[in-house]
Amino acid sequence: MPVTKSAGGPQGAVDLKLDLRYPPKSAKRLHSKDSSFWDGHPSESPGLEKTTGITAFQTLVHLVKGNMGTGILGLPLAVKNAGILMGPLSLLAMGFIACHCMRILVKCARRFCHRLNKPFMDYGDTVLHGLEASPSAWLRSHAHWGRHIVSFFLIVTQLGFCCVYVVFLADNLKQVVEAVNGTTNNCHYNETVILTPTMDSRLYMLAFLPFLVLLVLIRNLRVLTVFSMLANISMLVSLIIITQYIAQEIPDPSRLPLVASWKTYPLFFGTAIFSFESIGVVLPLENKMKDARRFPAILSLGMSIITALYIGIGALGYLRFGNDIKASITLNLPNCWLYQSVKLLYIVGILCTYALQFYVPAEIIIPFATSQVSKRWALPLDLSIRLAMVCLTCAVHTPFLYRNSEQVALRPGKSHSSLPPWVGPHLHPGTASLLAGQPPL
Repeated sequence: MPVTKSAGGPQGAVDLKLDLRYPPKSAKRLHSKDSSFWDGHPSESPGLEKTTGITAFQTLVHLVKGNMGTGILGLPLAVKNAGILMGPLSLLAMGFIACHCMRILVKCARRFCHRLNKPFMDYGDTVLHGLEASPSAWLRSHAHWGRHIVSFFLIVTQLGFCCVYVVFLADNLKQVVEAVNGTTNNCHYNETVILTPTMDSRLYMLAFLPFLVLLVLIRNLRVLTVFSMLANISMLVSLIIITQYIAQEIPDPSRLPLVASWKTYPLFFGTAIFSFESIGVVLPLENKMKDARRFPAILSLGMSIITALYIGIGALGYLRFGNDIKASITLNLPNCWLYQSVKLLYIVGILCTYALQFYVPAEIIIPFATSQVSKRWALPLDLSIRLAMVCLTCAVHTPFLYRNSEQVALRPGKSHSSLPPWVGPHLHPGTASLLAGQPPL
């Protein structure tokens, strides 16, 4: 409905009405920038009505994909290192703790958005304001360090996942190519295959580099949903193939120890915590939802699906192969095309997952870098940083490769496991004290 000026009304009144009806141009630019990392919630910034965003189903797809990576293939060995009883119970506890800390993180971010009248809140801002509201004077005085530490952990963690993915892609493709001459259609006769040596794994990494570069140029979560769905389907099919094989002949489980030696439990912990990979994508997904009020339910559903899947694959794999279980359960499968297809499907899934894990560190580093230059150089700098970061995830393995699966699990897992327990407990007391006495929002 157009606004008309009355005969004696001052011009300023008309301007005021127009300003009330239409949000500022800067707000429009913030909202219409579809490739932006963050979008405000309708409940947090009423002037910014979200016209684009991801649906609840798309959020669930991203959340499941953010968790389901290469770690699930090593869970049977992880259960062996913990025990057939202790392993599943520990996975259940870790899933619950991870989900609880994620909910604390999202709740704190929402509260600070309402209180500070901000359209969004990233990890660094959430930790900064949470520590500033802490009852501890030492934490308040060092709040800015909290932002830097969390950003550092996120960058190292997510790029660590990307590095492992590159090694996984190269090694699995190499295994398939080298075994192609001995691969048959008979899945009931599993004989030792003599591999045909091919080129070095680093050359396989180089072959994947152009595809990875093209994927990381996608900066829109709505577009990435297509790749996440493709990854979920390919991995789901591969897990169904694995499950139908390991469920055929399960030996007597009484011969397996209920609780393994405590000396091997850290190996279980490293592999298991590496499998819960979605802490880095929680706030980006919540901020991009059309209806963010549904995110806690989506988070609980997604983590329940993932935890149940992890327990099932880990326990069944260990029950089936016992002490003969290898670093990746795919190495225990017969050398026929049906089970070789598991590796090919996982290659497709991990290739699509790379872009989602890369999304988080890119959107921490790139906005800061582009803010230091003029608009003319913003896009070239953006593309250059993305290209450099992809090359870094490949080049970091040039002098040495992660030949040991335990190192693959433990090294990225060290920084990854530090995020949920460090962020949640320090945020919650600060937010609680900040909001004490306030009416519920």
